Amino acid sequence: MAASRPPRSVSSRDISVGCERLEGAGSWDTLEWTKIEPVTRSVSHVNLEFLLEDERVVEEGHGVVLVNTDEAGTLFVTNFRLLFLSDGTRNIVPLGTIPLATIEKFNKMVVKIQSNSRNANKSSSRRLLQIIGKDMRIIVFCFRPRTKQRRVIYDALSRCTKPERIWDLYAFTCGPSKFSNPNPKVRLLNEYFRLLGIGFHHASMSMIEDGSFALSNDLWRISDVNFNYALCQSYPFALLVPNTISDEGIIQASNFRARARVPAISWCHPGTGAVLARSSQPLVGLMNTRSNADEKLVAALCARLIDGKDSRRKLYIADARPRKNALANGAMGGGSESSSNYFQSEIVFFGIDNIHAMRESFARFREYLDTHGAASSDGMSSFLRHGGWTWGGGNLSSMSASVSTLGDSGWLIHVQSVLAGSAWIAARVALESAAVLVHCSDGWDRTSQLVSLANLMLDPYYRTFTGFQALIEKDWLAFGHPFSDRVGMPSISGSSFELTRHASSGSFSSSPLRQSSGSYTPQASNSSHAQNNYSPIFLQWVDCVSQLLRIYPFAFEFSSTFLVDFLDCVLSCRFGNFLCNSEKERQICGVDEACGCMWAYLAYLRSSEGRSHTHYNLFYDPLKHDGPLLPPAAALAPTLWPKFHLRWACPFESQASELEAECRNMAIKFSELQKAKEVAEMKAKECLASMEILNADLQNEKLVSSSAMNLAKRAGKESAAIQRAVESLGCRVNFTNSSDCTVDGESSPTETSQFSLSRREPEGTTGRDEKSDLSVSITVVADDIVRSSPLGRVCETLCPLRAQGRGCQWPDAACAQLGSQFVGLKANFDAFDRLSIYDRYFQSE
Repeated sequence: MAASRPPRSVSSRDISVGCERLEGAGSWDTLEWTKIEPVTRSVSHVNLEFLLEDERVVEEGHGVVLVNTDEAGTLFVTNFRLLFLSDGTRNIVPLGTIPLATIEKFNKMVVKIQSNSRNANKSSSRRLLQIIGKDMRIIVFCFRPRTKQRRVIYDALSRCTKPERIWDLYAFTCGPSKFSNPNPKVRLLNEYFRLLGIGFHHASMSMIEDGSFALSNDLWRISDVNFNYALCQSYPFALLVPNTISDEGIIQASNFRARARVPAISWCHPGTGAVLARSSQPLVGLMNTRSNADEKLVAALCARLIDGKDSRRKLYIADARPRKNALANGAMGGGSESSSNYFQSEIVFFGIDNIHAMRESFARFREYLDTHGAASSDGMSSFLRHGGWTWGGGNLSSMSASVSTLGDSGWLIHVQSVLAGSAWIAARVALESAAVLVHCSDGWDRTSQLVSLANLMLDPYYRTFTGFQALIEKDWLAFGHPFSDRVGMPSISGSSFELTRHASSGSFSSSPLRQSSGSYTPQASNSSHAQNNYSPIFLQWVDCVSQLLRIYPFAFEFSSTFLVDFLDCVLSCRFGNFLCNSEKERQICGVDEACGCMWAYLAYLRSSEGRSHTHYNLFYDPLKHDGPLLPPAAALAPTLWPKFHLRWACPFESQASELEAECRNMAIKFSELQKAKEVAEMKAKECLASMEILNADLQNEKLVSSSAMNLAKRAGKESAAIQRAVESLGCRVNFTNSSDCTVDGESSPTETSQFSLSRREPEGTTGRDEKSDLSVSITVVADDIVRSSPLGRVCETLCPLRAQGRGCQWPDAACAQLGSQFVGLKANFDAFDRLSIYDRYFQSE
């Protein structure tokens, strides 16, 4: 348990400000604490729109005040979270809303504050409920006096935050919904195939069932020796091991490692064959026991092919523990390797503390941020509490003391140790093409941190969304990091997390409400938090990833915001990916089929906005860092992670910097312009297509017009030919557009007779097209006139009837029709198609 800080001296001004704050105006006063009667309403259902799928209200309290923000509202306990709804806005208050699985501990307190009245015996008390979260927040709720609401909420939290069975968690109640979870075994095999350079193979459940996944390359192979978890219950069903080691050799070597966590390959370089392996501590004990099988297996990790010949590479054995801890474990049968037993090897100790030290460091770190934040859990801004400013009104000694308090928490120092160790491992693999074997005690906490972070530095693939998922599923989930124990959730092994609701001694150490102005009475006392296995190991690793993202802003596809949302999903236990302690336990529980998938949920969030989503890193450039990241020691100076560390205590400072926000806005505008450009290009293409169609129509019209002109010319020629032919028969032809035509005939043989040819309207026609009316006037010249003309003489000479001694029979004879065939009266002319010629027009009246 975190050691309590010594009480801070509190000035009389602090005490008066604290009392005035607690009894002052605002939501505290408007609730009329001494006049409120007990609430007897049943559970409300008026806010169901705020609930998630299959989330149900268990209990609720009315007139509750969130002390951090001095805001009144209604507090709900559901089967998934503690939900605070503001009475003013009727919206969810994020600070007061926390998933039940994210609650680390909670406790009841009674704060008594002396009254300012003359009667010193009278004092007012406030009934508080303190909630401490695993996500850096400390929140306090205040309840009405003389009601049982605090007890109801407290009892509901006791039941819901510590379920007896893992199947009682919300993840199982909600089910997979639309965020179904593909089998992670398939994804693990696909990652193995990628590492072996045989990515053209694609894993499937049928391949797993028939055991055909045991593929290999020149150096390494996939072994199914742990297919039924008989070798090691905390290892995955498939292991990547040296090609020269048989399954029998692996079984023998497992007897020499703690919990049978035999050395197995986590990552191998596709070109050099350099390998990064992991295991648990060797069982050397005080007698320095050796194992030929283990030494042979470790030596096989150093295999190297040069020009087709086998050779050895340098071996580094990285022990994550301090040296003294490794020696102490030797007294309990564990210990560390000896370089004399492993050929061409070097043992390195990183000095990283155990899970209990990390838990206590995190608690001190969280308390420091709550105490010196902009607004803390006692409802007072830090500058009010310290009488001017968080640094004591500019006092340099106070500032130094506060900074040293942050340093005393040790959190950033631990982060730096993990970063430095991982960078050292990555450098050995990348620069020396060496083989590195990493372990701690059990090989599932510090080992997972170092190996996965080194992988992240070595392989650019792991710095993408899909690669980051593959990395976590391989080195954290498949290799058995005990998430249920570390996060504090029940598991099927029977060990359930004892949610600590400890006494508040040391928790409210720096607030005037916690000290001299009165007294607080703890209402519950439970076992020490150090007696359980909760520890923020995975949170610390994500913190290390955020530090790398800060150092190399162009190297990661995902942003710091994605890491925060990802970590919130892990701590909330809303999905099944991080439940249980091993792959075997998740398979027994049927987590993949019964629970939703966090990766599918995060991908769904990103799909709503595409590349402009806040999960994407605006500065990501895969070509800038297409190789390993090898930060020098000087760069590994960690700092606060504002988006996560400060979001509750200093919300304004935790927001994205102005530069990042401006860049994101520019990216959004650029995306909008890109879409507008695409729309404009589509419209331009449509206009071009329309113009092409119009041009084609215009060409067709030109062709039709040209054809019409040709027809017109042809008709004109035929008309002229007809006219010449008729005139050759002794007639005069006159074409007019007059709608009416008269026929005049002369009896005198020397005079002419006129015949009229006119168009006859079809039946049912009510009007005429003036342009289509046509009249043809033919003047018949007397026979003697015809004979006297040159054409008449030709006609008389050629006429066969005259040759028989008969006179000219025109127009009654058939010569006119015969002649018409010579001169082309069959021309296809529209006007002649509509002519109606009657015999009477050719008769003299």
